[in-house]
Amino acid sequence: MERRTITGFSNPLVKFLRSLRDKKHRKREKRFLAEGLRLLTDARECGVLPEMLVMAIGRDPHPLLDALETAVAAAGGEIVEMDVEILAKVTGKDNPQAVAGVFAEFDTRLANLDRASSPIWLVAQALRDPGNLGTMLRTGDAVGAGGLILIDDCADPFSVEAVRASMGAIFTQKIAIARWEEFQDWLRGGDGQLVAASLRDPTDYRQAPYAAPCFLMVGNESQGLPADYEQACDLRVTMPMLGRADSLNAAVAGAVLAYEALAHLRSS
Repeated sequence: MERRTITGFSNPLVKFLRSLRDKKHRKREKRFLAEGLRLLTDARECGVLPEMLVMAIGRDPHPLLDALETAVAAAGGEIVEMDVEILAKVTGKDNPQAVAGVFAEFDTRLANLDRASSPIWLVAQALRDPGNLGTMLRTGDAVGAGGLILIDDCADPFSVEAVRASMGAIFTQKIAIARWEEFQDWLRGGDGQLVAASLRDPTDYRQAPYAAPCFLMVGNESQGLPADYEQACDLRVTMPMLGRADSLNAAVAGAVLAYEALAHLRSS
């Protein structure tokens, strides 16, 4: 186990850590950054430890932080301490939390998913907002979903913003990334009902005949799902809009559908 203290902004490690806020560098290094004691504790409790634990000098003691440090050291990980001002540069936050971690990116191939492991899966197509992506991961955790499948050009699930918005769910949910054609081939190679939030010949979402494993798909925040994607679904559902708004936020729509499908599947 290596332990070191960094006091200079120009240290190469600081530059490496800051680079993980950029997608290009994350993909090159196959690493991502997560910040906060709660989030890193969730990771530890899921059996996932950071390769590098970064802590602020002068931080307040905490038993969870002690447990995290002990676990990382026992696993042979690297422990780094730095001034809080330097940590702020690393995380991009003026008031950073006292701890961050560098994790290896997960394998995001569809082949790694076991569709039978959960009755509900969330699917997002061309979701661009990392906050929405993180919220969908958090929703998946809340409803016991198997994970989140990202179709086409979605936001990066390993961005600092998406990881932060997931509130630790990035460590509890499987993540797969695929093109639409690849996803269709995989889905139709086994059991699975594909359900779209749609306005094209839909069924009321409260009356829909959901069936497990149920894949609930939402589209791009501004454009929704392409028409041919909706036509390929087994079921299209809609939610009543009683005010002036003509649609819900994509992540909110996914959450509403997920809880309705969960209630239906539990009662059937």
